[in-house]
Amino acid sequence: MATPTTKTASARRNSSLLQAAIALQTLTIFLQAVSAGLLLTSSYGETLHSVGARVMYGASMLYVLAAVLAWKPGGGPARPVLHASGFLVLASAQVALGIAHVPSVHVPLGVAMFGLSVLALGRPSRQLP
Repeated sequence: MATPTTKTASARRNSSLLQAAIALQTLTIFLQAVSAGLLLTSSYGETLHSVGARVMYGASMLYVLAAVLAWKPGGGPARPVLHASGFLVLASAQVALGIAHVPSVHVPLGVAMFGLSVLALGRPSRQLP
């Protein structure tokens, strides 16, 4: 049986994991913007952008995992799971649009994803006792 102190420590640890996952996602989306610029100006930009897409998608999946861990075993709210799942749907659409070469939607969606990720990163975590 877990004591209140153990639950609080676990919730803080899971909240920190969630914040780290959001920070990683934000960083990978930013690096995708950088590699998109390289895509237009250098021969290796396409490779970097392609690899970056896989890393960004993995970061989005990690965000979902961290949100679930903060919610179920951590006792946190379920709302971050919905946000993380939404990001995963956006990342899936972003990858599909990139593969289909639809920059008129791919680029604005990437900008929106970066803005939303920065907002999620700046959102205060749940206050713990």
